[in-house]
Amino acid sequence: MTETDVPKTPAIGIEEPPLAGIRVIALEHAVAAPLCSRHLADLGADVIKVESPSGGDLARHYDSVVEGQSAYFVWANRGKRSITLDLTSDEGREAFDGLLGRADVFVHNLGPGAVDRLGFGREKLRKRFPKLINCAISGYGSDGPYRDRKAFDLLIQGEAGLLSVTGEPERPAKVGISVADMCAAVYAVSSILAAVLHRERTGAGTFIDTSMLDCLSEWMMAPAYHQLYADVQLPRAGARHNMMVPYGVYPTGDGEHVNFAVQTAVQWARLCEQVIDRPDLVEDERFATNELRVKNRADLEPVIEEKLAELGTAQVIERLVAAGIPTAAVNDLNGLVHHPQHEARVRWVEADSPGGPVRVLRSPFNLDGLPEPVTAIPGLGEHTETVLAELRQDVGKAY
Repeated sequence: MTETDVPKTPAIGIEEPPLAGIRVIALEHAVAAPLCSRHLADLGADVIKVESPSGGDLARHYDSVVEGQSAYFVWANRGKRSITLDLTSDEGREAFDGLLGRADVFVHNLGPGAVDRLGFGREKLRKRFPKLINCAISGYGSDGPYRDRKAFDLLIQGEAGLLSVTGEPERPAKVGISVADMCAAVYAVSSILAAVLHRERTGAGTFIDTSMLDCLSEWMMAPAYHQLYADVQLPRAGARHNMMVPYGVYPTGDGEHVNFAVQTAVQWARLCEQVIDRPDLVEDERFATNELRVKNRADLEPVIEEKLAELGTAQVIERLVAAGIPTAAVNDLNGLVHHPQHEARVRWVEADSPGGPVRVLRSPFNLDGLPEPVTAIPGLGEHTETVLAELRQDVGKAY
C-alpha cells in the first residue's frame, strides 16, 4: 500500500461515540498521560491538551521523523485540541481553573508536586469541583517513600524487575517500546471509564492515583510468583520464553528464524513426531511436562536446534502449520507497517497534521457499530482562541 492509497479517516456516522459529551483537560507530557487522553479521544471525548507557550509538550521535540514532527507526539496526541496557557501567571491559572470547572476529567502527569504548586492539588479540586474525575499519573504514586522521585519508562522497567527477566542471561535489555508508560496509560483509561460510570450512579467525582510502578508490577506477577512461592529468580531467556519450553525464536538451516509456541502435551508430541523427527522425546521423562522441559531446557533445546538446522525456514513453517503448532513471523518494522492483516482490515488511515497528511493506525478498541472520531494531530496552541472563546461564552468573562 502506497501513501496515496491510504484511505481517509471515515466520517462520524449517525450514532455517537461512547464518550461523546465528555470533556477532558489534559496537563501532560511525554507518553503515559498523552496516550491515556488520546484513547479517551479515540472513544469520542473532547480532549483539550494544555501546553506551555514556550515549546509545549516535551515529546514534540524528540525527533522530526513524521513530516517534521515527533513520532511519539504524532502517535500519542491525535484527536485532541491544543491550547497554550502560561500557568505561572494569574491569568493563565484563572483560565485553567475555568476549564476545569467545565470539565468531566482532569488527566495529568507533570513532575512530583508540580500540579499542587500550581494551585490545583487533589484536595483543592475535590472541594471546588466535586464532580470532577481527577486522574494523576506518576512514577510511584501519591504517597510512600518514593513519591517525590522523578520517573521515566526505563527507570520503572528497572524498579519493577522487568530488566531482570528481559535480555540475554548475562546482560539485561529494556523492552523495545515504552511499556511502563503504556501500561500506566491503559490502566488510567480503564480507571477513568470506571469513574465515569461511578459518577453516573452517584453524581460524585473521584481521585485516581495511577502509579507506573503499580501498573507494571501487576504485569510482572507471573514471574513474581516464582519468587514468592519457589524462591526462584527466573533467568533471562532472550527471544525465548522463560516459563515455557519450547516457545520462542529458533534458528533454521538457511540462516533465518522461526517463531513458535508449544503449550500443550498434544503440541509437544506433534513437534517431536512431525516437525523435528524425534518421536523418542515424547517418552523421555525429562521432558514429560512443560515444568520438566523448563527445568531441563539445557538438554532439550540443543536437540531442537540441531534438528531445525537440517531444515530450511519454509520447510519448518510448513511442518509446524501441518502439525497445528502456533507459529508466526519474526517481522522487522517494515514487516509491521506493511503487514497483510493490517492492509486487509484497513487499519491504516490518514490524519491531518501541521506537517501535512500522515498515516496513523486505527484505534484498537473496535467497538462494533460505533463511529470512529475524525482525528488530527494538533499544532502547538492551534485551538487556543477557539477554546477560550467557548469558555468566555460559557462564563461571560474575558480570558
